[in-house]
Amino acid sequence: MMIFAPRFYVLPGLIAAAAIAGTAIWLYKSRKTPEQIERERRLRISEIGRITTGTVIDVSELESGKQGELQLLIFRYDVSGVSYEASQDVTHLRHLVDLHTCRIGLPASVRYDPANPGNSIVVAETWTGLRQ
Repeated sequence: MMIFAPRFYVLPGLIAAAAIAGTAIWLYKSRKTPEQIERERRLRISEIGRITTGTVIDVSELESGKQGELQLLIFRYDVSGVSYEASQDVTHLRHLVDLHTCRIGLPASVRYDPANPGNSIVVAETWTGLRQ
């Protein structure tokens, strides 16, 4: 007759719990911040995106509780007969964009993802479609 003693399961259980905890910590630390995700999106579109003509229709500065002030660039463009209206958060690109001197109503170049034309930018770290 075989007796199952709980003491034989303690060590494998502790090892499994440590492995799960270690994996959870590693996943949490390697998670990207929203700023990193947005930067990667901008760089990807600036590399693979197609260019079309659009129009800056508004600029806006919004107060955000914990993040401070958000700066938005609102623009419109057409792709294959479909009109799109989008906004881009340019808060982290303040060194490239001065919203106070940005001219509303003037044409701008817009880069968009050919696979998803609604995914677009006007400004990135390596490219700008704003005209002076």
